[in-house]
Amino acid sequence: MICDIRREYPNASARLIVRTLEVDGRLEVGTVRPGTVRKLLRQEGLDRIAVRDGTGPTTRLRWQAAAPDALWHGDVCHGPTLRLGGARTPLRIHGMLDDCSRFVVALEAHAQEREEDMLRVLVRALRLHGKPDVLYLDNGSTYRGDVLRTACSRLGISLLHARPYDPEARGKMERFWRTLREGCLDHLGDVGSLDDVNQRLAVFLERYYQSEPHAGLMGRAPSLVYAPSTRVPNHVDEEHLREALAVRERRRVRRDTTVSVLGGVYELEQGFLAGRVVDIVYSHFDDPVQPAVEYEGKRYALALVDPIRNARRGRPPRRPDIDEPASPVFFDPSRTTVADLTKDEEDLDAIF
Repeated sequence: MICDIRREYPNASARLIVRTLEVDGRLEVGTVRPGTVRKLLRQEGLDRIAVRDGTGPTTRLRWQAAAPDALWHGDVCHGPTLRLGGARTPLRIHGMLDDCSRFVVALEAHAQEREEDMLRVLVRALRLHGKPDVLYLDNGSTYRGDVLRTACSRLGISLLHARPYDPEARGKMERFWRTLREGCLDHLGDVGSLDDVNQRLAVFLERYYQSEPHAGLMGRAPSLVYAPSTRVPNHVDEEHLREALAVRERRRVRRDTTVSVLGGVYELEQGFLAGRVVDIVYSHFDDPVQPAVEYEGKRYALALVDPIRNARRGRPPRRPDIDEPASPVFFDPSRTTVADLTKDEEDLDAIF
């Protein structure tokens, strides 16, 4: 039966096979260990270990950070395409892993692989666990943005990128993705939303990864290595995080007083700013982002456009903050016209 499961589900790990059979009641709990299953599958020629010839240009060495939070890995795993709400939705798992302990400091499912999504994951990790000394990331465009580079500089985090087309250089992260696929992503079952996926990821981390013995840690669990009593997290206060992730951009406000920010369309109540070049300020620390406009030393709030609501409400004044004159001002352009006509008549009389 175990061999048939491996033939039909080649991505299922030995640990997952044993756990599933125990839950189904087809195997008594504790009678068979995953190591025994691996040995059986290896004897039957059904093991999944790739044979490498070791002909690379350089010799690879096993390395590890000296302490927790000295270095975090960051990467994105492409999961299966899901059907959510009747639409096909790609699954992108954003994760961050501590090098020394293999402890996963952040793991979230998103539908896209944008810099904004990665920044939100990073913010949650920083708020929970403090900041690392070094952030070691993939070489993709998601990790090459100006916002990330500026934020790391403001926070005092060294930013490193892996060499392109060299996944082996980040073997710890790749090995975790393999474990995640075998134990969770390849067997998600029926999910109705990304929240369901995130719940499954959280359960997998808590029960089957963070507290389980790890071969690379000499049998110790990642949670025990990452959180000893001697570790002092380097926490960052909320205001410092907000300033580190603050962005200022120059934009021209459209004639309908709207402006695009991070793919969303926002509108102003101040009509006099239509057509003007303004500063858009916001911080990726806020979720959702709350942009505002700065113009001539004043800040004006932005709100997401609601076209249906706008169709039913009155038009706001173009400049509600303008001061009315203290007393009426005499101004009669018709007097100028009458004076010009009188002068023309006098000129004609003089000629004739």
